Amino acid sequence: MTINKKSDIYNIIGKNIKKYRIKKGLKQRELAEALYLSDSFIAKLESVTHQTISIDTLEDIASVLDCDIRDFFDKNVEINKK
Repeated sequence: MTINKKSDIYNIIGKNIKKYRIKKGLKQRELAEALYLSDSFIAKLESVTHQTISIDTLEDIASVLDCDIRDFFDKNVEINKK
């Protein structure tokens, strides 16, 4: 997969956040609460809506989801729902 637009990277990040959130067994609301963020912010991150995010927030999300921040940039993301 080639990243053609700036928004493509945000879509990749969002899909990977969703993947690791589901893997951890958390709902969007639970992830938001753990990070002191809004449910709608997490929902926008995981959707195709272009939502920007800071590196600091990505690091916080990675910490809660027990993954490495680099995992969010995997272009070959597949979401396995339980």
